[in-house]
Amino acid sequence: MTESILVTGATGFIGSNLVNCLVKKRYQVSSLVRKGKSGHSKSKIITGDLTDKKIDFGNEQYDCVFHLASHTPLEKNKTILHKVNLEGTKNLFDQIKNNTKSILYVSGLGVYGETGERVVDESFSYNPNTEFVKTRIMAQKYLEKNCKEIGVDFSVVHFGDVYGSGGWFYEFLIKRLLKHTFRLPKKGDYYKGFVHVDDAVGSMISIMEKNKMNDTYNVVDSMPTKFRDFVNYTADAIGVKHPGNVPVFLAKTVLGGDLIKLLTTSMKVSNEKISKIYNFKFHSYKDGIPNVISELRNQNRLQ
Repeated sequence: MTESILVTGATGFIGSNLVNCLVKKRYQVSSLVRKGKSGHSKSKIITGDLTDKKIDFGNEQYDCVFHLASHTPLEKNKTILHKVNLEGTKNLFDQIKNNTKSILYVSGLGVYGETGERVVDESFSYNPNTEFVKTRIMAQKYLEKNCKEIGVDFSVVHFGDVYGSGGWFYEFLIKRLLKHTFRLPKKGDYYKGFVHVDDAVGSMISIMEKNKMNDTYNVVDSMPTKFRDFVNYTADAIGVKHPGNVPVFLAKTVLGGDLIKLLTTSMKVSNEKISKIYNFKFHSYKDGIPNVISELRNQNRLQ
């Protein structure tokens, strides 16, 4: 029997790639899509927002709900962050709790905060240092507690910086590198964990397919690297000059304090746990970036 899947945040960069992959694998996919957005043509489109008190899910029974929808760190209004990321998650859960067997909640490595030079794994305690991350952790703990009470399997995935032919990598980095307007906060002198979108999607599906729920996974490639090196490698790949630097206070005025704090927090992360159940296609950004650049060139999007 074909399993039934619900994806929230289905039109976002990661969510749209997840839906596409699930459809190709012949799952029965439903996409929660905000009004005015269009989802994958071969998925069942459910129009709604996390804050809607009644979303028409019909009588659908889901084997797994992939919960990716949230406001981004670009949102500076704490009230809106709380309303969407926390209250919205509670609202969603209330509407699907009796209609699903499992929930996979997608978050980020920012939950660990400042970790110094230690290599981070899933045993590390959470130490959030932004309002955005605090609301995400509250939503996670709410789901964890309530899923346990009613017997719904629950897993958490903390992604590193997910790159691919869309999302921040294209919109925020590639486009600005091409226009020579990108600048590095703190000279890019901080370690980050990156992961190609194919591996982000593949790891989530593996957790579901191999029944490795009721656990937490950090998903990054095998090569922690300084942000500066990642950016410069990208610049070389598209044939432009390496970018200059920008003072942190100026970057904050444009992008907001939460996003800059998340961006410039140095962190080395182990992917040992997820690697036991998922075989990465791209073990390093030096493998993944050429793949993305080739895709962009084929699409004539490097003009």
